[in-house]
Amino acid sequence: MQFTKRSLDVLYERYNHRQFIHPDPLEFVYRFESPRDREVVGFIASSLAYGRVLQIHRSVSRVLELMGPSPCNFLLSHTCRTFETCFEGFRHRFTDGKALARLLAALRRILLEYGSLEACFTKKLHGEDSSILPALTLFVEELSREMEGTDGMFLPSPRKGSACKRLHLFLRWMVRHDGVDPGVWGTVSPSLLLVPVDTHMHRIAGLLGITRRKQADVRAACEITAAFKGVAPEDPVKYDFALTRLGIHGSIAHG
Repeated sequence: MQFTKRSLDVLYERYNHRQFIHPDPLEFVYRFESPRDREVVGFIASSLAYGRVLQIHRSVSRVLELMGPSPCNFLLSHTCRTFETCFEGFRHRFTDGKALARLLAALRRILLEYGSLEACFTKKLHGEDSSILPALTLFVEELSREMEGTDGMFLPSPRKGSACKRLHLFLRWMVRHDGVDPGVWGTVSPSLLLVPVDTHMHRIAGLLGITRRKQADVRAACEITAAFKGVAPEDPVKYDFALTRLGIHGSIAHG
């Protein structure tokens, strides 16, 4: 496959459809109708989106089952102590119930203080920002106030050089609106987004010749996003889902 707008558009038309979402954790977001439930579910699902697919689905399903029909109302109706009791014994690879409870407490405080995750994130944006990174860094710092003492891998920060793949995945789901991404938020421009980069996307980008970075870090994410801006300046993350589907259903080397 060559890195051209035409080849990317062909890939987008082929794979960017709801039927290809499974087993992506994004499917959990579509189980809820309320925008506030969708953003809470999106954050939880993306935060746990590491490890094997079956394990991710089991963990997210367990969390959402305990949170009931409205995850947003669950957060607003309980305290951190309740969260710790509910999720005692929970473990998803490196994330235990205590870390999850603290994350839920952080989400609860933001909902109480700002009304929504979107309102909080939007308050971190500034007109002169050329990417989502400055706002994301401040958003992570806001969440981190309740996360002290937990594994930094669960809530990484761009400030430390991490590509923050799961956070950028969450932002893609919330900001973009098309056949795959639900576009829950309406106040953030897709042009500011960064490509969610993990080892898989990093390998694809290397094969396409759009990064020379040896590590899948924040600088690699910026480099890869800059290449996509060259073909889709208003929506540089447009092709992310289709490219990851290609890795599952096809071959980047022969596509």
